[in-house]
Amino acid sequence: MKNEENHNSKSRRSRQRDLILATLRGTKSHPTALELYEKVRGEMPRISLGTVYRNLKWLRERGEVLELDYGATFSRFDGNAANHYHFTCEGCGRVFDVAGPPAQSLERSVARDTGFRVLSHRLEFYGLCADCQ
Repeated sequence: MKNEENHNSKSRRSRQRDLILATLRGTKSHPTALELYEKVRGEMPRISLGTVYRNLKWLRERGEVLELDYGATFSRFDGNAANHYHFTCEGCGRVFDVAGPPAQSLERSVARDTGFRVLSHRLEFYGLCADCQ
């Protein structure tokens, strides 16, 4: 019974999680957990960084947000969980959403050409943004 209670308490909605998700979906900047924590603290001063990390993990595991891990010491997070493309500026480090061919057609093409079953993909572009050129 106790495990069931713990599972239920972890899966129900919370003010913290709702605020984290709303804040993340309200930005195009692909913030780090620390940057998101700083934004959320403006509305919820007593929230802890650990709470932000735990909720980001929970949201990622359920497909609500994307974690963009570039092999650095930190990840960036995206409130748009649909499969889409990113451009990372090598000058300033900002991450931008970019339009590209529909993800499903690219996945179907790879599956057809290889015989693989494609579950998802990640396509990243790197270079210099307009401000850094």
